Amino acid sequence: MADKSKRWPDNASGRYYVDDQCIDCDACRAEAPDNFTRNDDNGYSYVTKQPADGKQEAQCKSALEACPVEAIGNDG
Repeated sequence: MADKSKRWPDNASGRYYVDDQCIDCDACRAEAPDNFTRNDDNGYSYVTKQPADGKQEAQCKSALEACPVEAIGNDG
């Protein structure tokens, strides 16, 4: 389960976030490309934009479920 105290500082403010357990597998970026991106310098994903509509919300939930190491959190 994602740990809010270990979330990456690059995460957009809001309920979804990625913490330091991320293994850069690309699952979240594939599931929700409008909301997750990669930190190329350090090799991890983070939330670049919180979901703005129902479609993006569903994609973010799918990304959370697809994460193999449970590095995605939802505080909403």
